[in-house]
Amino acid sequence: MLKKLIIFTGLFLLIIGGTTMTTAKNNDWDKTFPKSDKVNVEKIHFKNRYGIELTGDLYTPKNKKEDKLPAIAVSGPFGAVKEQASGLYAQTLAERGFITLAFDPSYTGESSGEPRNVSSPNINTEDFSAAVDYLSNLKDVNPERIGIIGICGFGGFGLNAAAIDTRIKGAVTVTMYDMTRVTANGYFDSMDEKARYELKESLNKQRTEDFKNGTYAKAAGLPEKLTGEEPQFVKDYYGYYKTPRGFHQRSINSNGNWTMTSSLSLINMPILAYSGEIKNAVLMIHGEKAHSKYFSEDAFKKLKGDNKELYIVPGANHVDLYDNLEKIPFDKIEKFFTTYLK
Repeated sequence: MLKKLIIFTGLFLLIIGGTTMTTAKNNDWDKTFPKSDKVNVEKIHFKNRYGIELTGDLYTPKNKKEDKLPAIAVSGPFGAVKEQASGLYAQTLAERGFITLAFDPSYTGESSGEPRNVSSPNINTEDFSAAVDYLSNLKDVNPERIGIIGICGFGGFGLNAAAIDTRIKGAVTVTMYDMTRVTANGYFDSMDEKARYELKESLNKQRTEDFKNGTYAKAAGLPEKLTGEEPQFVKDYYGYYKTPRGFHQRSINSNGNWTMTSSLSLINMPILAYSGEIKNAVLMIHGEKAHSKYFSEDAFKKLKGDNKELYIVPGANHVDLYDNLEKIPFDKIEKFFTTYLK
């Protein structure tokens, strides 16, 4: 069954089916991490250049040390929402003196866009630049000191944004997935041309059915319960998204499904073709035990210049870098942004 999912759904091993679990709340706090008393949080809205209105949480340190601060836009993981890992990163870095923006990508969470739960390599790259647009125009932000953090699949989109958007002075990728590579080639590049053609045939037949039915079929996902025979990385995803540790009702991976035909554009549009032309600083962070480590290792080989670094976190798996405060190297991330957002 696992092999079938890899061949016929590509990226959708990350997706988790519906559940009745509720998100723990502290009064009006709807995040999966504790609220900090060192920052202010404000819900904000901004549009990307396709006219899609994105929703984000803006974190501002209560004790500002400068009139205009450096700022960081954060998004990911793929299929997550701003109330999960990206919000944790944003809040933590706001505590350390940055203005931060954790946002829901187009078509997901509280951001707009129809149909829901659609992914696009172009639009999701644009989402980062739209966040830079917003931050560049805030009165408390120095527009020459803006960086981004992309987690999991949005690490790949973030690196792609850094290749096109020269305003991004520093980019951090965390436990990065190249969603276009994994969709076109399968995990560990196990899909050959024949299997890829079969995948495209299947997805294009689904397009015909979607049009006839007036609906969008949902992609396959993880089972509601594990059998114990799944690969470890599937268990790791389940342990984050399907348990109180990381569950959120608006997260696709916790409580929904991507549309099946989303993967068509990911198959045919490799996002990292020009990453070797990034002149500004890049820090790539990955776990030593992450199944996905090869994405960062291979992407790093294309980067040029002495302002690029690949940092491997000892003992960490893929999802440890979502929320494990003993594994996430926040000191290193802070030092990176302090160095390059100046």
